[in-house]
Amino acid sequence: MSLEATVEGLASELSTYLDTNRINQVRRAYYYAEQAHEGQMRKSGDRYITHPLAVAHILAGLKLDHQSLMAAMLHDVIEDTGIPKDALSEQFGEDVAELVDGVSKLTQIEFRTRAEAQAENFQKMTLAMARDIRVILVKLADRLHNMRTLGLCPMKSASA
Repeated sequence: MSLEATVEGLASELSTYLDTNRINQVRRAYYYAEQAHEGQMRKSGDRYITHPLAVAHILAGLKLDHQSLMAAMLHDVIEDTGIPKDALSEQFGEDVAELVDGVSKLTQIEFRTRAEAQAENFQKMTLAMARDIRVILVKLADRLHNMRTLGLCPMKSASA
């Protein structure tokens, strides 16, 4: 595993623009997410925590604030682990919990038609941006990492 793919590699990158206290808050979010996702794997076979860490690295490259980076670490916790929003709020504050909840709500949209999906998705993104643009930035970094790792996923055979 390369240094960039570790929380310490991320902390090193963050030290170029965040103070130690904020870096430690991001680290704490990482360890919380690591524990919450314990035993979960990506389709690539990697431990699940590699995904939120990669999303945080993308946002660190944009020099986003510590709350956005914490939300990146925690962005799948509500959706994939059953940990409720209020638990995140108690641990990390209301702002981070709201960001995570906003990302989760963007993910949970269900549609009947493709046209409806596009219109509803645009509407939800617009509403999320009106509340906090960081929700969209975390979601876009999430999608970017998923797209970058598509080639690592095993392909289903055409005969299956």
